[in-house]
Amino acid sequence: MAQATIPGIRLAGITCAVPAKIEDTNTDIRLYGAEEALKFSETTGIKSRRIVDSQTCTSDLCYAAADDLLTRLDWSRDTVDALIFITQTPDYLLPATSCCLQSRLGLSTKCAAFDINLGCSGYVYGMWLASQMVATGLKRVLLLVGDTPSRVCRPEDRSTRPLFGDAGTATAITADPQAGLAHFVMGTDGEGKNNLIVKHGLFRESDRFGEARGNTADGPMLFMDGAEIFTFTLQEVPPLIKQTLKLANWTMDDVNSVVMHQANGFILNYLAKRMKLPADKMPLSIGEYGNTSSATIPLTMAAQMNAQLTTATQKLVMVGFGVGYSWGSVAMECGPMPELKILTLDAPSSMSVQEQAA
Repeated sequence: MAQATIPGIRLAGITCAVPAKIEDTNTDIRLYGAEEALKFSETTGIKSRRIVDSQTCTSDLCYAAADDLLTRLDWSRDTVDALIFITQTPDYLLPATSCCLQSRLGLSTKCAAFDINLGCSGYVYGMWLASQMVATGLKRVLLLVGDTPSRVCRPEDRSTRPLFGDAGTATAITADPQAGLAHFVMGTDGEGKNNLIVKHGLFRESDRFGEARGNTADGPMLFMDGAEIFTFTLQEVPPLIKQTLKLANWTMDDVNSVVMHQANGFILNYLAKRMKLPADKMPLSIGEYGNTSSATIPLTMAAQMNAQLTTATQKLVMVGFGVGYSWGSVAMECGPMPELKILTLDAPSSMSVQEQAA
């Protein structure tokens, strides 16, 4: 697996944003029946998740989060050197959504901005890229990571619709000569691409953009082979964490928390037992927010770790894994930092937000 150690990087702050609409177990009972809905909830640990309306994009959630974070950190808009936007649900095929967000946030035209198409591993990859950029001369990088998977899930698909929620996040990364080392480990196996995929809608499966070959009823919707994803996770995640700890010269006793991608409760509990990871070292947000793809790691930190991260330095291992297949982890010290917030986005037209207890 690829690995890197980067000095002088500080995670300066995190804000997350979620839509106001909530779907929960009662919603699923109406759609799928009580027996199936309750069994799914018990297995996955998901009680509710946030769902965007048809007018809200991932960029709207990330914009709200970024606008709040820049204000709270008192970062002048012209001091942001780069904006990285990571999602698999962008606004457009082109231009890059990062360009739209640069303008919308009022950042300088000297700000570099680009998109990355990654899902479950995206936050760790984004941290790695932002850290590399800061280590080579930039001072401030804004990492915007999120997805709205509900917009590519069929309402009747009982394997995906009750699993995925929507969220956007903003993370500020800055240079700090006093900061410790950040240790990254990453890997990829594209042989698993067909096990979690939106197959139609672009060019590989279309005669022209948006015109799928063959059965057009398939449409640009999500397909997931849960059993294969589970097998992949068990094969790759424990060695990934082991290698990351070795690179950092840490033991699990040194670690305050292992912040996992919130795939589903069954997978997370199985991993914890296999790695003998105490429950108090693995924070969970999946019960309240579901699987929010690339947003799960910062969202979990905001939802479950605000007290720890605002008052002390924490040794964290952040672990992303899934669609691609793609996986990555980082071991680094974080905190203390300003309050980690979760905002509720009412509607894109008004862009109003309400603070939600983190």
